[in-house]
Amino acid sequence: MKYSFAADRTLGKLAKWLRILGFDTIFEPEYAGRAFYDRLVQERVLLTRIVKMRDRFDTNRLIFIQSDQVHEQLGQVVAELALTRADIRLFSRCLPCNSPISVADKQIVAGRVPDYIWENHDTFYQCRRCERIYWAGSHGERSRKVVELLFDKKRL
Repeated sequence: MKYSFAADRTLGKLAKWLRILGFDTIFEPEYAGRAFYDRLVQERVLLTRIVKMRDRFDTNRLIFIQSDQVHEQLGQVVAELALTRADIRLFSRCLPCNSPISVADKQIVAGRVPDYIWENHDTFYQCRRCERIYWAGSHGERSRKVVELLFDKKRL
């Protein structure tokens, strides 16, 4: 099943990790009123650590996050929604703007990435909206290890 999320202002790191895993995740860093979440609850799973918000929404589309540790939060979302590896599309969304990213021609990114990176990488990705450029780096391996822990051992 394909999920999309809306994370409240207390869950910025979780929102970032959900984007890393490829989930469409809206993050509202400022206070957003009930009307904002009322619109989203029909389309998205709401994620919150705010008790008042949990109490306002009588819905099974809300997950009240228990931990303040991001990897435990991620584990809770995976467990409660019974997510599997098949649900993951690692590095398929832009971290700042949440838009999909796609393969970019190496010549197009010339001059827009450090020379060393351009010379040592053949594959680049670019956000369709904000045009941010991505490439494989050490962060990718760390993120893959997090995924392994999430799904192989069911805990972090």
